[in-house]
This record gives sequence, structure tokens and C-alpha cells, in this order.
Amino acid sequence: MPDALQSLAIVLGVAMLAAAAVVAKGRFFPADPDEEPREDVAEYISMMVGVLYALVLGLALVTVWDTNSQASSHVQAEAGALHEISLLAETLPPAQRDQVRTVSEQYAHHVVATEWPRMTSRESLGPEGWTMLDRLRSGTRLPATATPGQQLAAQELLSQLGTLDEARRGREADAQSSLSPVLWLGLILGGVLTVAFMFIFGIQRSFTHVVMVMGLAGLITFLVLLIHQLDSPFGEVLGTDASAFARYFHR
Repeated sequence: MPDALQSLAIVLGVAMLAAAAVVAKGRFFPADPDEEPREDVAEYISMMVGVLYALVLGLALVTVWDTNSQASSHVQAEAGALHEISLLAETLPPAQRDQVRTVSEQYAHHVVATEWPRMTSRESLGPEGWTMLDRLRSGTRLPATATPGQQLAAQELLSQLGTLDEARRGREADAQSSLSPVLWLGLILGGVLTVAFMFIFGIQRSFTHVVMVMGLAGLITFLVLLIHQLDSPFGEVLGTDASAFARYFHR
């Protein structure tokens, strides 16, 4: 928030400086009254505002879309690795097998029931999930009487645990990520300026003018709301859900 306020202060300062320059030019270098008014400057400025705002919109959309795609990939990788761990546990000795399968079920249930609401609210995941991962790692420690096949399964389990750990870290980072306040400031101010210029330098026919302004304002509002929804990678509307875990673990 301080960065957004600082950016707003800089933007307002530059705008006031530009306004002062225009007033000073009009005061000390007045225009010739016989000179015809120039509308091309106003049209050029309004066009540049529209182009620059389109760039800001595109940047914001790409940013939130990439975050959503990464969140979905991390969830799929994490759920797939946990499922593989549960399957590989069948080849372990009975004590380790029961521990790995039980903790895998508990981990999936914890992610869906506890961590998902926290991610929706952008809260910290807490230490419980990491504790369960440590318990899964302890389940890969085999006794000296383990067979070669069980040792190979334990090595594959460690590999899948590494994948699970990496995907979990990515999911945790995705849950905390959000669009920059400076970019939000650009979206709001740019939208207001773009619509305002339509009023100031709009076409003269009133009906066509109203329709164009309504369409532009509606489109900008829709895109800003879309960016707002996509900015929550695990939100209830357009965010990634927990179906990947529910598909493998039905509890």
C-alpha cells in the first residue's frame, strides 16, 4: 500500500507539473486569436491514453493468467505425487506401509478441509502440512531386513516426496501472490481517464456518443472485474479447486 500511495503521489505531481506548464505557456505565450483551434492534439492525446491503457490491461491479464496456470499445475503435481506415494506404499513392509498410507490420507484431507479455506483468504498454510511431510519421509526408513524391491520402492518414494515438497512450496507461494498495487492503480486511473476522454473529445451525435461511452465503460469494468477474480488463484469463482485431491482420495 505505501508503494501505491507513493506512485499516486508521483503521478499527481507529474500531472500538476504538466498543468502548470500549460497555464504558464498560455499566460506568457498567448495564442493568436486569429489562429484556428487545433483538434489533432486532443485526438492524439486521447488515442495515446487508450493505447497505453490497453497495454496496462494486457500486462495485468497476462500476469494473473500465468499465476492461475501455475497454481493449477502445482496442485495437479502435488496431488499426483501424493497418489503415487500411496500406491508405492503397497510394496513396503507392513509397518511402513500402514504409516505412509494413513499419513497420505490425512494429508489430502488436511489440504482440502483446512488449507484450501486459508488459501482462499490468503492466510498462511500453517505448519501442520509440513509436519505430515516429515512423517511421510520417516515412513521411507526401512529396516535392515528390507528386500531389494522394497529398497527400490523407498527410493522412488523419496523422489515422489521431492516432487510433492516442491509442488507444495509452489502452491503456498501462489496462494500469497497478488497483483501489484501500482498495477491496480494504473488499471483504475487509466480506466477513468479513458472514459473521461470519451466525454471530453467524443463525437457530436448524442445517441452514438452515449452508446460508445456505455460500451467502453462496460468493457473496461468487465475486464477489471475479470482481473480481480483471476487475481485469486484459489478463489471460489475462477480459481483452482481441490478436485485433484478429491479424485484420488475420496474421504
